[in-house]
Amino acid sequence: MSEFWDTLYAGETYRYGTEPNDFLRAQAGAIPAGGRVLSIGEGEGRNAAHLAGLGLAVTALDGSAVGLEKVRRLAAGRGLAVETVLADLNDYHLAPGEWDGIVNCFCHLPPELRRRVNAGIVQALRPGGVLILEGFGAEQVHLDSGGPGDPAWLWQADLLRQELAGLDFEILREVRRPLAEGEGHIGIGAMVQALARKP
Repeated sequence: MSEFWDTLYAGETYRYGTEPNDFLRAQAGAIPAGGRVLSIGEGEGRNAAHLAGLGLAVTALDGSAVGLEKVRRLAAGRGLAVETVLADLNDYHLAPGEWDGIVNCFCHLPPELRRRVNAGIVQALRPGGVLILEGFGAEQVHLDSGGPGDPAWLWQADLLRQELAGLDFEILREVRRPLAEGEGHIGIGAMVQALARKP
């Protein structure tokens, strides 16, 4: 899978642009000030750089070395520091109580891995820490604005509530909204959005 993303991220342009995800931008203030944040499936750095610009200590995790090089380039161009970790989520250990915030924007996974990662997220957040998540929902199969080809990889609000048991949801909704994120996400998207806090 890393070869796919390396190829997609090759070149000078940023596939999904350099501005942060709209939902993340709106909700980032929920992350405890100055906290440690992990962005999983970060890609080319648009979300990590935005969070670092807010004074957060950001770690960008991705399986693409090409993407992470662009993370570093984007952050450096803004005078920011972002730690990068090259790892496959199949092998990455989410250490308990390590993060004040975890971000998942469009990191779609096969169901078994998704369940394991979500369980790990619950344990990895510190008390008061938050998860900010946006991704394509089940209705995205009828739209052409992006997303995985396998419907099993799409988000569903009820599954999120089950798999993230132990977090308190402040936002959990399925919406349709316009996307304008580089050339990769254009048009109307069927989205699932979540903001959840560790008690």
